[in-house]
Amino acid sequence: MTKASDIRAKTPDELGDMLLELKREQLNLRFQRATGQQENTSQIRKARRDVARVKTIQAERARAAAKA
Repeated sequence: MTKASDIRAKTPDELGDMLLELKREQLNLRFQRATGQQENTSQIRKARRDVARVKTIQAERARAAAKA
């Protein structure tokens, strides 16, 4: 789990890379679940929430840039 304060410290390019990596992880976890290889099902929830955190911070920055 990634903290929001850690995510806010990253640059927009780093956020994009982080989002891409989290989506890949989420895809791999879905495949593991489908093939019966996954042991810890809570990982899917954590990955989904981390993606949401990154997208939320990106949206906050976009709103702030539009306002300025």
